[in-house]
Amino acid sequence: MVDEVDPRSVSPGTGDDDDASFFDPTKFKILVIGGVAALAGLMSGIDIGVVSGALDLFSREFHPSTLALSWVVSAMMAGAALGSVSASKLAQKVGRKRALICGAAVFVIGALGCFLSWSVASMISFRVVMGYAIGLSAFTAPLYLSEIASEDTRGAMISTYQLMLTIGIFVAFLADAYFSYRGSWRSMFAFAAFPATLFLIGVLFLPYSPHWLVMKGRHKEARRILLDLRDDPLEAAKEIQAIRQQLETKQEGWALLKRNSNFRRSVLLGIGLQAMQQLAGINIVMFYAPKILQAAHFDTHAQVWCTAIIGLVNMLATFVAVGLVDRWGRKPILYVGFAVMALTMGALAALLHEGMAEQASQMIAVFVLMVFCAGHAMSAGPLMWVLCAEIQPIQGRNFGMSASTLMNWLANMGVSVSFLPLMEAFGASGTFWLLAVLNFIFIGLTYLYVPETKGMSLAKIEERLMSGVKLRKLGR
Repeated sequence: MVDEVDPRSVSPGTGDDDDASFFDPTKFKILVIGGVAALAGLMSGIDIGVVSGALDLFSREFHPSTLALSWVVSAMMAGAALGSVSASKLAQKVGRKRALICGAAVFVIGALGCFLSWSVASMISFRVVMGYAIGLSAFTAPLYLSEIASEDTRGAMISTYQLMLTIGIFVAFLADAYFSYRGSWRSMFAFAAFPATLFLIGVLFLPYSPHWLVMKGRHKEARRILLDLRDDPLEAAKEIQAIRQQLETKQEGWALLKRNSNFRRSVLLGIGLQAMQQLAGINIVMFYAPKILQAAHFDTHAQVWCTAIIGLVNMLATFVAVGLVDRWGRKPILYVGFAVMALTMGALAALLHEGMAEQASQMIAVFVLMVFCAGHAMSAGPLMWVLCAEIQPIQGRNFGMSASTLMNWLANMGVSVSFLPLMEAFGASGTFWLLAVLNFIFIGLTYLYVPETKGMSLAKIEERLMSGVKLRKLGR
């Protein structure tokens, strides 16, 4: 039959070489598939960012208490924690594609539910639903991208998720700024439902993960998909064999944690890294930027537009981390990032203490927030995820990553639910002095416990970990 002929098996003619080099249909297909899957990051970013502009308008309609308003924000992280806990088993049982479909559908339900909310309690409930979709997608989408990509595109494909997340935050801030002129917080959440619907439609057409198909014994299907996504049939065959060998390594969780103290060290370090990422304060800025700017005496429209500019800087700075991580190394970038965040939080605290009645000081405050976001986006934002993946031994990698991801959402929730009460108790200036001190402490913790893993193979890092080498010397 004609459709059984594999065009890759035909030797190319001399006249086709230039066309092939100009446009590679196989790589284009992978990029399209990766782009659709990475929309999970866009949706997560939109759902994270949309609440910042909606808070003030929602408060005017329902008059929630400070604690209730904090839970409107942080309920999403509670849902994300639940989603991250269930994601691993769901992705293994029904497959990465179906887990992404589930996440996309929950995104739609959560956004529409927030749009239709009739009380503070209903808003909190649907924010939990939105969070569940984020937690599920944050685990499944990068996993799917890593398994569908070829070896030479894997790093870029996985980085696409984090980049799409920052783009989503920026898009949400822009939408908030636009709808603020209408005074409609419902429109902000309705907007979030639109890309969620597109994501749901797009993910229906994605192929199954070859890794999952091999895991389920469906080798012919896996081979057919890889032949469609790889230029070389020999490469596809080698990849199938590599997947089989990888699956022979039994994953252990609690059993390995209980019997191996070195594994406990890597798990605790992963948990600590994620706690540091959130306690640095980035999501306080992402969620409460308008509130912070309100304390600096910005009017409503200035608050949302300045927040959008901050989101743009956060997005652009992510490119810096991608470019520098394998050139500078992990620890130097973290030192710079935490130092920048400590100094900017201290500067903002000082500005808030002075009152910022003049326009010049207000502009300086916006600049300080932009520099803070840039410092986080180029350092702790992406690098904690890189380090958490690198320090976990292969036998316990799933457990270690799940534990650190859970801590990320729990710490995120703790920070977001406590920020407004801290502002009431200690004032804006005192709260940001606290963040400055924490970031300064994190410089010391980075020196004491974080390894430099640049240029080290995962096998070598694991060997040194399991032999009892100090954590900060694992990469040396």
